[in-house]
Amino acid sequence: MIIAVDGPAASGKGTIARALAQHYGLPHLDTGLLYRAVACNVQRMELNPAKEADAVAACDFDEALLDDPVLRTDDIGQLASIVSAHPLVRASLLQRQKRFARQPGGAVLDGRDIGTVIAPDADAKLFVKATTQVRAQRRHRELLGKGFDVSFVKVQMDIRARDARDTARSSAPLSMAADAALLDTSQMTIEASIARAIQLVEARCGALARQREHAASGASPA
Repeated sequence: MIIAVDGPAASGKGTIARALAQHYGLPHLDTGLLYRAVACNVQRMELNPAKEADAVAACDFDEALLDDPVLRTDDIGQLASIVSAHPLVRASLLQRQKRFARQPGGAVLDGRDIGTVIAPDADAKLFVKATTQVRAQRRHRELLGKGFDVSFVKVQMDIRARDARDTARSSAPLSMAADAALLDTSQMTIEASIARAIQLVEARCGALARQREHAASGASPA
């Protein structure tokens, strides 16, 4: 079973994807970490993230980098949003993500183009969203908890800037797949969001099972 979880920054998609992976016993990939790794490489190599050739040169990174806590910082997140807009960077990381999705037994992946580009044939697709205000509050609390001295206004501005870049980029922009289930977590607790996500996945997988049964019996789907 392949589960695709998409959504903007700080919407809760990562937390939900990890919970779904644990619930169904599936491996999980936060695809955003791949772009954060590229961004980190760009920074360490003192390259220009806005220059596609420089960003592509940073795509060759050691897998161990994905476990580096620095990837979770807001500065790297901003750089990741810039490098991820380059078509050649996305193409460079495409097959790595597709291989993960298609491993035996399936997987859970979260990002911004999982249901539309990486795994358009996923068994279940979720699009997780929340208001800009709520997402900025969540990210601000997270950064303060990690010891970063950053203002709420700056975090909110960064969230808006990332949204603009993610939705306006020419290559695989952030968008909701036509067959994805929408999950708005703005007024939901983490526990409620996870419970609802499981319900949506179960409903989708149940519908697919019924379609297969009808197809196998030669009957028309209800």
